[in-house]
Formats: sequence, C-alpha cells, structure tokens
Amino acid sequence: MRYLKGHGTENDFVVLPDADEVTLTPALVRALCDRRAGIGADGVLRAVRDGSLWFMDHRNADGSVAEMCGNGIRLYARYLVDAGLAEPGRLDVVTRAGVKQVTVGRAGDVTVEMGIAKVVGTSSAAIGSHIHEGTHVDMGNPHLVCIVDGALDAYDLSRPPSVDAAVFPEGVNLELVSPLGDRHVVMRVHERGVGETRSCGTGAGAVAVAMARATATDAGEWLVDVPGGRLVVTLDGETVRLTGPAVMVSSGVMDAGWLAAHVG
Repeated sequence: MRYLKGHGTENDFVVLPDADEVTLTPALVRALCDRRAGIGADGVLRAVRDGSLWFMDHRNADGSVAEMCGNGIRLYARYLVDAGLAEPGRLDVVTRAGVKQVTVGRAGDVTVEMGIAKVVGTSSAAIGSHIHEGTHVDMGNPHLVCIVDGALDAYDLSRPPSVDAAVFPEGVNLELVSPLGDRHVVMRVHERGVGETRSCGTGAGAVAVAMARATATDAGEWLVDVPGGRLVVTLDGETVRLTGPAVMVSSGVMDAGWLAAHVG
C-alpha cells in the first residue's frame, strides 16, 4: 500500500491515497502512527472520492475517528494538488464537520475556511494540581481554551487533563494559551486521541476566538505561535480562516509483511 508523510507546523500525518485495498481498522491506524514500530504520525488522512468531491477520512493516532483537523486538511489539499487530483486554487473538501473550502497554490501556505466557531460556554480542566477555567469553543470538534499566566512549559501535558465528562462526553482538545502582544499568543495543546502535539489548526482557531472574546477585540488577524511554528487565524464575525504551511516530506510503499501483520 502506498503512503505519503507530511506535516503542517509539525502536526504530522500519514496520507493514504488508495487505502481501499485494505480495511482501515483502529489497530492499523495505531500501527501506522507508532513512532517506533510504524511510520509515526499524529494521525492518518485517507483520500476517499465522494461524488465529485474528495472526502478527508481523518483518524486520530489512537485509531478513533476525528471530525476535522485544520492542519490535516491543509496537508490533504496539498496532496490533492501535488498528485494532480485537483487544480490549484479553491477546492471543496468534505469532512465529518461539513464541506470546507481550501485555497492552495502549487507552492506556499494553504488557507482553509474553517466555518463558524461557536462559543458554547465555560468549563474547567485539571492539569496536575492546577485547575483552570476555560472557554468551550466548538470548531466542528470540541475545544477548551484556558488562558494562563507565565510560562506554558511549566505544565505537564503528557497525560490527558481531567475535564467534566458531562460537558465533554467524548473528550476535548485542551489549549493552554498565553498572550505575547497585540493579537499575538503562544499555545500548547493536548489533543484527544493523540496526546500533546506540536500544533493544532482547529485549536489555533479556537484560541483566537476565545482571546478575541476575552479582550473584546474586533475581527482581524491573530498570530498563534505553536511549538511547530506559526499559524495565522483571521476572524470575520463568527467565521474563522486558517493559514499556514503544508509540507510533504516523503512517500513510499509499506512492506507487504508488515502490512499483513497489522491488517485485521
């Protein structure tokens, strides 16, 4: 089975262009994402034709199904254009959170219209001995944005934070954010089904929405620095637009014996 490997601000994915030949089970996804015994990634993106459009079948590293991924969809669109499956410019990509419009050239950054962000309310998260209040933002997937003082590296995100299961029955993506300047923040994220990652596109969007609400800031651009680089989030009313890099790193063919051992 062929595969490609790439990343958006070091949030990395295995892209499967023709996975119809095998069933993409949770066990296979976990094996593919294993950084020691597999290819290694934060998730898997499977290319599926959906009528006249392309569907991004996104799976988390633990094998669970994901609704949407801001970094993943940029990489997915880059793959479609590079492979000649879509023309450069604007294209529609189907996700489990709806159809997203992506603008991609033959090189450079990729922009995705993330849709409408909904501020649901507030909740809290326990990270070790720290309890933080946060803003619950729905980006097509759930986020809890906690604004904190001081250095973000003081927090241990190696384990999932404790959250209210009644509010987040299927878990939540947790963002810790600290202001750096006017419309400029730094973020760390713990993604459900993955763990701490170097970046999260929907998380960056949720952070910009929460920060704009907290500071009563009008629409405009926010710079969101993540461990893997920088994302630009543009807010226009309730609509969120995300711009950032999408880098293809390698491609190859999985060993038939390895694949046979993990299919089923």
